[in-house]
Amino acid sequence: MSFYQSKQLLTICISLFFAFSCQQSAPPASGVPAGYFKNDPVAVQTGNIKVIPIETPKGKFNIWTKRVGNNPTIKVLLLNGGPGATHEYFECMENFLPAEGIEFIYYDQLGCGNSDNPKDTSLWDLPRFVEEVEQVRTALQLDSSNFYLLGHSWGGILAMQYALKYQHHLKGLIISNMMASCPEYGQYAENVLSKQMDPKVLDTIRQIEKKGDFNNPRYMQLLLPNFYTVHLCRFPLKDWPEPVNRSFAKINNSLYVTMQGPSEFGIAGKLANWDVKALLPRLSIPTLTIGGKYDTMDPEHMKWMAGAVQNGSYLYCPNGSHLSMYDDQSTYMTGLVKFIKAVNAGEKKVKL
Repeated sequence: MSFYQSKQLLTICISLFFAFSCQQSAPPASGVPAGYFKNDPVAVQTGNIKVIPIETPKGKFNIWTKRVGNNPTIKVLLLNGGPGATHEYFECMENFLPAEGIEFIYYDQLGCGNSDNPKDTSLWDLPRFVEEVEQVRTALQLDSSNFYLLGHSWGGILAMQYALKYQHHLKGLIISNMMASCPEYGQYAENVLSKQMDPKVLDTIRQIEKKGDFNNPRYMQLLLPNFYTVHLCRFPLKDWPEPVNRSFAKINNSLYVTMQGPSEFGIAGKLANWDVKALLPRLSIPTLTIGGKYDTMDPEHMKWMAGAVQNGSYLYCPNGSHLSMYDDQSTYMTGLVKFIKAVNAGEKKVKL
């Protein structure tokens, strides 16, 4: 082989090497947009945590948030339930939304988790929480070009109330496992859920509630196997997801009792008479409601809600309870992602 031929062969080998290397380093095709994992240009990286000062009738307090991912057209703000739980039970989202390029934001409401706890029951008030969400939205620079609000349980109440006042800031709304009427939730708990329970167990629970003896260990001993593992999260207690246990262990009982009341059968606190059924037709933004067959909330009511708003979609989780994002996870996450992506593509109603 001549020198010229050797040089030509070497050139071909080098070209093939670089071509192969480029192919190997190219990112795989997926729904993740370029820049999804891009960090903010700040001197010290903090895991995209942002502490937001808010104004309240009782002064300034700090609210904890954490962004996961970066997508200029899809930003999902998560409103936890309870009231008084933490963002932590939403951590299952990390196994599904990043792969689809969906940015989401953890947010501990005032009195919850990593946010300030003023220990002032006058601040446990729905209109004040609505204004808190609006201050958080402004600080995070969310708007109608990218802002999806997902509220679960009590967070669904807050999301609905927020949307009724500020829907012009929203791109999409997700109401997960929450009815639009607390009185009707109470009726469902009384007329449907309680009748599914062992009469002897129910009678003991009722006696404890009648005495107001909610700190009686027997009360929770009966609720856990007979109600929680049936309607809240359908796994044996020993198999409950760690983020759920961690979140519930930190629940702010003052906030919970003030808003919800001490009983699990219906609502007796400040939210006892909350009802926005008649107002739902005002909502024109794309709205997803999610219900589970075994939920504490009536799935038929949540299906009705999807028809009451102007552009509603309904996701039914046939194996799900109140925490359908865990006990009917595939149905829940597949439907949630499909809805968000369809709305981002311009659809208003999505068949799920």
